[in-house]
Amino acid sequence: MGLAGRLYRGETNFDFIGTRRRWYIASVVIGVLLIGTIAIRGFNWGIEFSGGTSFVFKQPSGVSLEQVSETIDETGVEVQTGQEAGRGNDAKFVIKTASLSPEKTAEVKDAIASTYDINPNDITDNAVSSSWGGQVTDKALIALVVFLVLVAAYLAIRFEFKMAIAALAALLHDLLLTAGIYSIVGFEVTPSTIVGLLTILGFSLYDTVVVFDKVSEDTRGIVGGSRIDYAEAANNAVNETLMRSINTSLISLLPVGGLLFVGAGLLGVGTLKDLALVLFVGLAAGAYSSLFLATPWLVDMKEREPRYRALKERVANKRANAAKATPETVADVDDLVDDTAEADEDEDDSDREPAAAAARTNRSSTRPAQQPNRRRTGGNRPGRPSGSRKKR
Repeated sequence: MGLAGRLYRGETNFDFIGTRRRWYIASVVIGVLLIGTIAIRGFNWGIEFSGGTSFVFKQPSGVSLEQVSETIDETGVEVQTGQEAGRGNDAKFVIKTASLSPEKTAEVKDAIASTYDINPNDITDNAVSSSWGGQVTDKALIALVVFLVLVAAYLAIRFEFKMAIAALAALLHDLLLTAGIYSIVGFEVTPSTIVGLLTILGFSLYDTVVVFDKVSEDTRGIVGGSRIDYAEAANNAVNETLMRSINTSLISLLPVGGLLFVGAGLLGVGTLKDLALVLFVGLAAGAYSSLFLATPWLVDMKEREPRYRALKERVANKRANAAKATPETVADVDDLVDDTAEADEDEDDSDREPAAAAARTNRSSTRPAQQPNRRRTGGNRPGRPSGSRKKR
C-alpha cells in the first residue's frame, strides 16, 4: 500500500513525538533569527498606524515609481513608501510621506502635476494623524488579548488546562513567525494585516483543536493499562488526523497563494499583498505548529504527572521483560511442547486398540437377543387389532 493510501486511511506511523527535540531546536533557531530581524529592521508601519499623508494618482505613461519619488524628494519631502496598484489603464501610484501641512501638500501636488502633465484635481491626498494610528494599534492589541483569553477559557473547559497552554504557545509561535517574515519582506502593516492575523489565529486554533480532540479520545483510559504510554497514544492521534490537517491546509493555502502570487504579483493589485502575505505565512505556520509543536508540548507537560510517569515505567518494564525471552528460550519451550504432543499421540495410539476391543465386547454383551420374525396376519400393521381399518 502506497503512502497516499495510508494517509487516506490514517494508517501512517510518522514519529512526530519521538523526534520532537529536533523540531524544538529548529523552532528556537528560527525564532531567535526572527526576533533579531524585528529588533534591527522593525516594521514598515502603514499610514493608518504611523500617521502621514498619502497621494494617489493615475500612473503617467512611461513613468516609473522611482521617477515620481525623485520628483517629490526635490520638494524637500521624503517618500516613505510607494507602490503600484492595478494594471493597464487602471494603474495607479500610491505614495506615502510623513505628515505634511496643507501648504506643503499643495506644493507636492503641484510638482507632480507640472512634471507629468497631470491635473492637480486628479491627485487625491489623504492625511492621517498619528494619534488615530495609535488608537488603531491599541484597539488591535485589546482585541488580540481578549481573543486569547476567550480561547484559553474555551480550551480549558472543553479539554483541559494543559491543552489550553499548548494551544496558546502554538499561537504565539505563529504570531512570531508571521511578524518576522513581515519584517524581512518589508510589507506595510495595515489594518488588513491585523484582520489577517486574527484570521490565521482562528485557523491555527481550529487545526490544533482537531488534533487535541483525537488525542483526548485515544488517551482516554490508558492509565489503567500497560500496553501503550501517553506519548505513543498522542503520536497515533496525530497520525490519524494527519490527512485531515493536510487537506485543510492545502484547501486554505491554494486560494491565498493565488491571491498573493497572482493577484499581487502578476496582476499588480498592491493593496492585496499585505493581507495575502499574512494569510499565507500564518496558515502555513499554523499547520506546522499544530502537528510538530502543540501536541509535543502537551506530551511534555502530561508526562510530568505522576500517573503518566508510572504508566511510562510500566510499559517500559513490560517490554523489557518480553525482550528477555531470547530465541533459545523460545526454541526450548517449543521443543518441550512438541515432545509432549508426540508423547500424547503415542499414548493414544497404544491405548486405541484395547479400548476399541473393549468397546466392541461391551456393545455385544449389552445388545438384546434377536427375536424370531413373526408372520403378520391379515396384513395389519403391528400393534393394531385384527380387522381394524384406518379411517380415511
